[in-house]
Amino acid sequence: MINDKQSAETKSVVLVGVGGQGILLASTIIAQTALASGFDVKTNEIHGMAQRGGSVVAQIRFGEKVYSPLVPLRTATVLVSLERMEGLRYIDYLAPDGLAVISDQKIVPITASSGQTPYPDLNQQKMRKWFPRLIYVSAIEKAEELGNTKAANTILLGALSNRLPFDTEAWETAIHRCVKPKFVEVNRRAFFIGRQLT
Repeated sequence: MINDKQSAETKSVVLVGVGGQGILLASTIIAQTALASGFDVKTNEIHGMAQRGGSVVAQIRFGEKVYSPLVPLRTATVLVSLERMEGLRYIDYLAPDGLAVISDQKIVPITASSGQTPYPDLNQQKMRKWFPRLIYVSAIEKAEELGNTKAANTILLGALSNRLPFDTEAWETAIHRCVKPKFVEVNRRAFFIGRQLT
């Protein structure tokens, strides 16, 4: 948990994943939660080849006063990855003492499925060698239990929520503002499932 003294300093969250995983919705929820908590917020989104299943990166910076939305390398307070290999792809954003929140989901790219390059065997133990501070979440499995795999992103937000200086009410307010009304309840439930994992 970030303490009160630290919360005044600018913090950076980098979210990464593959197109279609809900990275941009997750980043909007974090930004709205930070705003509702009284922080200045700046965001930056890099869509890449999102429509073709390529990498998507979103950056959120919050603090007393934030001057730029860009997160310099090796400064992110948190790296959140909705796909395990994407977490390694963007590891250089994470500060040496930063926290990684990573889904164990595996999305094999075309280059690997066609046999051109292998997809690395990345279990939790191997990921801990790369990320000393790691929350490793079976987000898809938990989302399947809810009956909606698209809620995996909100499960990760729940797992992250215990480590950021925002109260539960601010998170719930942001979910209500950002999610389509018919999906609010499943996302709210997903959030609290993720919150109980850490």
